[in-house]
Amino acid sequence: MIRTLTKAVALTLLLSACATAQDYPALFPDAPERTGTDIMRAAHAAAGGENWVRPETLSMDGYAVFYRGGEATRHERHTMYRVYESGKADAHRADGKVRITSLRDGVPIIDVAFDGAVTSTAQGPQPESASDARWASNFGFGVIRHALDEGYTLSRLPDDLIDGKPAYWVRVTDPAGGETQFAIAHTDHAILSVAFDTERGWHQRIYSDFYSNPGVNWVQPRRVRLYYDGVKANEVIWTRHHIDAELDDCLFSLPEVEGCDGPFD
Repeated sequence: MIRTLTKAVALTLLLSACATAQDYPALFPDAPERTGTDIMRAAHAAAGGENWVRPETLSMDGYAVFYRGGEATRHERHTMYRVYESGKADAHRADGKVRITSLRDGVPIIDVAFDGAVTSTAQGPQPESASDARWASNFGFGVIRHALDEGYTLSRLPDDLIDGKPAYWVRVTDPAGGETQFAIAHTDHAILSVAFDTERGWHQRIYSDFYSNPGVNWVQPRRVRLYYDGVKANEVIWTRHHIDAELDDCLFSLPEVEGCDGPFD
C-alpha cells in the first residue's frame, strides 16, 4: 500500500515538473530585429516622454528599510532632491545637485548633499576622493535619460525576467566608456532594473509598483530595491514626488541652515 502510494506521488511530481518546464521555456529574444536604440526610444516614451528625459528637478519622499547584520531597520523618512544638468558624459560621476536625507526616530542617519562642486555632510565639506567613491556607488540610473544623446552607444543583451516579467536588457556605454545595463519590460516598456559595477560590488536596483500623479505623464516607481553583489542592502518606498519644483540652493549645502525647507516640509 505504502509502496503504491509512493509511486503515485512520484508520478504526480514528475507530471508536475514536466508541466512547469513547459511553462518556463528558455527565454529567446523577443523581436530580435529591434535594436537597443529602438527599445530605448520606447522606454523614454513610456516613462513620460520629453518631460521625463529632460526634467529640471525631481523631489521624492517616502520611507526606507535598511538591512545590516541580519537585521532590518525602518527609516521613517527618506527624501531625495535632485537638480539635473542638461548633459551627462560619465554615468557614475556626480553632476547637477543632490540631497539625500534618511531619518530614524527623528535622527538623520544619512544626510549628504552635493551642490554641483562640493559634497558635504553635517560635519561640513568632504574630501573629494571620499565623495567620488560615495557617488560612484549611487549615480547610474540617470544615464538612461541621455542614452540617445550623441556619443553614447547602445547594444542588446540577452532578454531575461525581472520579478517574473520578460524584459529586454540594453547596455548603455557613455562617452567616458562607462557601462550601465537596463531592463525594459516587453509589455509596456517600463524600466524594471538598472545594474552597474561599483567599488562596493555589482549594484542592481529593481523598480516596481509604478504610478503617476494626476494629470502628469511622468511614471514613477513606488518601490526600489537595491542590491550589492546579489545581497539586498535596502529598499525605498516613494510615497510622493514632485517634478520641476523650485529647489533652493540652501538644500544642497550642509550643515543645514535654519529656514531652508524643501517642497515636502
